[in-house]
Amino acid sequence: MDTIILPLLYALVNMLAGLVPAAFSSLILAALLTVLRLVRKQSWLYALSGLVLTLLAAGLAWFTQNAASFFLPDLLTSVTLLVAVLVSIWERKPLAAWTSHLTRTWPRDWYWLSNICPAYTEVTWMWATFIATRLMVQYTLYQQGNASLLGWANVLLGWPVTIGVLAIGYL
Repeated sequence: MDTIILPLLYALVNMLAGLVPAAFSSLILAALLTVLRLVRKQSWLYALSGLVLTLLAAGLAWFTQNAASFFLPDLLTSVTLLVAVLVSIWERKPLAAWTSHLTRTWPRDWYWLSNICPAYTEVTWMWATFIATRLMVQYTLYQQGNASLLGWANVLLGWPVTIGVLAIGYL
């Protein structure tokens, strides 16, 4: 929920009241979500990482005095994922195979068989296409300085589309 609510709150408050209220409202909500997770005895790592990332994002926006800079960590995440996916393909160890190995715990060597690896490579190329498309949208909106659309794009191109891409890849 943090990945959906926080950016939308930030974008909405920024549109209505400006950068500083948007940064503070997102930090307050992140702090409340952190406390809620800790009270529920959920992992402190997840609880604090959300708060730290929101603090980083809000700090970037405030420091640059550019509301769109709140979404720089999302752009950097997309760049990192795209590089990881492309390197995995280049190394002939597609990331889709690694994730399948981690979730299914089948013998790792099975994924590298000549009749298995091409299917995982194809799925990894699909992931690369999605990530590159998301990155282009994010970068274009960032360059335009459109924090509202960037917030919506990050939410819509986040979990909803990612789940769809993963489901299609699975099929």
